[in-house]
Amino acid sequence: MNIYEKYDNLKLYLSQLENVVIAFSGGVDSTFLLKTAHDILGDMAVAVTARSQSFPQRELNETLNFCEKENIRHIICESEELSIEGFAMNPPNRCYLCKNELYAKIWDVARSLGIKHVAEGSNIDDLGDYRPGLTAIKEQNVKSPLRDAQFSKKEIRILSKELGLNTWNKQSFACLFSRIPYGTLITPETLTMIDKSEQYLLDLGFHQVRVRCHGNLARIETDAEGLDILTDEILREKIYTDFKRLGFTYITIDLLGYRTGSMNEVLNV
Repeated sequence: MNIYEKYDNLKLYLSQLENVVIAFSGGVDSTFLLKTAHDILGDMAVAVTARSQSFPQRELNETLNFCEKENIRHIICESEELSIEGFAMNPPNRCYLCKNELYAKIWDVARSLGIKHVAEGSNIDDLGDYRPGLTAIKEQNVKSPLRDAQFSKKEIRILSKELGLNTWNKQSFACLFSRIPYGTLITPETLTMIDKSEQYLLDLGFHQVRVRCHGNLARIETDAEGLDILTDEILREKIYTDFKRLGFTYITIDLLGYRTGSMNEVLNV
């Protein structure tokens, strides 16, 4: 099945829902899903974004700007992951606990609006890694239209570009919790350090970057272009000095570069 047949199937699927709340993070996938749902369902497609300490303000601002531009009803709900029992110790099922709490709140919003469906934006590429959050999605009866239509990330980017969505080449993003090793206590202070350090690198011109936090050590993962930037010795010294001001003692560069789910490499799953 080609990409346009998949897109037709997606639009048909959404039209049959009649109304839906889209869990909207502002990323490549959820933006494409929300745009398509709103094109098909109009005001019967509502966006809900969760605000939390794991979600940088820059990402929240992008969701607000997109919905305002597209005239999409947008509701912000508060997510309090660190208040979930055991969550702060960052267990391997952290993503399950987070998604379970998140979608319970999104369902509350949907029911208050009389909307019968909740949908999220995972694609078939998300099936290739350790993703306990997908279990919560299934248990909460949340629909995954892009996975059902067999969309890959690459195909979503292609169609997003054709639709004129600025997110077509946006870097991949995962919550800030994913920067901390399993079993390490998650604190608001650590999340702030990670957020500020990643924003710092983005402001320097890095496109795809993660700052993995191992206590007082920062492990920078970046793509090939980012590694080229880091060949500048003067810039490396500047990054080192400024990261120390943010609270890190040691600053390292991961030789394998950026990859999703690198914290999962210690798991036997």
